Amino acid sequence: MKISHEFVVARPVDQVWDYFQDVPSVADCLPGAELLADKGDGKYSGKVSVKLGPMAATFEGDATVTPDAAAKSGKIDGKGADRRGGSRGQVKVDYQLAAEGSGTKVNLDADVTLSGAAAQFGRTGLINEISGRLIEEFVECVEAKLAATTVEEAAEIKAGEVSGFAVFIQGLIAWLKKLFKRGE
Repeated sequence: MKISHEFVVARPVDQVWDYFQDVPSVADCLPGAELLADKGDGKYSGKVSVKLGPMAATFEGDATVTPDAAAKSGKIDGKGADRRGGSRGQVKVDYQLAAEGSGTKVNLDADVTLSGAAAQFGRTGLINEISGRLIEEFVECVEAKLAATTVEEAAEIKAGEVSGFAVFIQGLIAWLKKLFKRGE
């Protein structure tokens, strides 16, 4: 499934680019994510915990981050498995940063492949709706980290826990609204 998002961070592009190169700090801002190890050469291991309604999954796996400083863009290739539920996931992300006024516009294109129990949510369009809510939380966290006045203050700022039921309900409502608007 393809997911595309565009968002603006209220900071200059060079500052946002530098921040995106600090993978542990970026992981702090991804709701439900935990960086487990930096394996060097842009390779990382981690886990992402997701709770969507009655389904909970913790995907553990690896990701490779490949930045292109000249183009202010990058690629992330990740894959993981939920050992308890048997679901598997794979994601390929392309991102591009560009100056927009005094801020930075970020274009994000992801190709997500899910199998097992988690795949049922990919078919409904809910993943797209839920990812939008999670991106909003990510941007708020990034802006708070970049606004911090000390390294210690920035280190304390982390994304909130993913409130699975609330995110699921918000996503479901947004998805249903879109569905009904198409029928009008």
